[in-house]
Amino acid sequence: MPTAYNGSMSTINATGARLQSLLDQAAISHEPVHIAGKRNAGVLIGEDDWRDIQETLHLLSVPGMRESIVKGIKAPVDKCARSLKW
Repeated sequence: MPTAYNGSMSTINATGARLQSLLDQAAISHEPVHIAGKRNAGVLIGEDDWRDIQETLHLLSVPGMRESIVKGIKAPVDKCARSLKW
C-alpha cells in the first residue's frame, strides 16, 4: 500500500476519483492532486503547469541560463535595453 503524502497537495482515493472534476481542480488551483491507489499512487497536474515545468527544466539545462536569469532579475528597469538586438 502506498505511503501517504504529507506535502501541500490534496490526496484522493483512486476508487472515488472523478477524472473530470480532478482535472478541473488541478487546472484551476494550479496545485497537484495526489491520487492514492491500493497498489500505486500518482500525481495529477494541469496541462499548463506541466508545460511550464518542462519549459523551466529546458531553460535550466542551458549552460549559463540560470545566471543570466538571476542577473536580469537584479537589473534595474531603467538600465534595460529598449529594443532587442536579435
